[in-house]
Amino acid sequence: MMGTILSTWIAATLTIAILSFLYKDNPLYKFAEHLYVGISAAFWVVYVWAFDVIPMIWDRFLEYKAAGNWIEAGVLIIPAVLGLMMLTRWLGPKVGWISRWPIAFTVGIGAGLGVIASIQGYLIPQIRGTLLPLFAKSPGVMINNIIIFFGVITSILYFYFSKELKGVLRVGSRVGIIFIMVAFGASFGYTVMARISLLIGRMYFLIYDWIVPTLKLIGIM
Repeated sequence: MMGTILSTWIAATLTIAILSFLYKDNPLYKFAEHLYVGISAAFWVVYVWAFDVIPMIWDRFLEYKAAGNWIEAGVLIIPAVLGLMMLTRWLGPKVGWISRWPIAFTVGIGAGLGVIASIQGYLIPQIRGTLLPLFAKSPGVMINNIIIFFGVITSILYFYFSKELKGVLRVGSRVGIIFIMVAFGASFGYTVMARISLLIGRMYFLIYDWIVPTLKLIGIM
């Protein structure tokens, strides 16, 4: 019981400290901000060590060693060495240049996987989503498909720079701007709604998990 009350008070105090930035920047907010960043960094260090390094390198190395598979066990040394090379960045400029090799290797792999993921996860599904029949039995579906079709075509025309936009091309690009702005507005509105949802959650916590139990505890309610 005492631990629950203490943890609730700590969470409420840190929440108010973060929200105090709405008034102005202050030492209480800076303390809460640095504490949050520090705890997050420490959490990810422990997480990577416990769920990546130990099971994927050390435990697997011991497993291959016990099975006598020295080739695959030796291959696991490569990512371990690359990880240690990244840490040389903290040893100063004389040795820090070594970290560029594993970083370049990691960035290259990430870029390659990112391109494939973007093509398979975004580009192809979006192309497939625009291949819709313009004539359908349902009027609502037909209108929706027509709007999507013209929205995609006019949005692409806005980024068409190989020819001067005159006449129909100019009108199409202007319509494309409208579709683009609607998309940006919807995305921004979704982001605002998500942030407001987080704010409502913290306000609910402060009122029903902190203020109300505290008032009941001291006998006011």
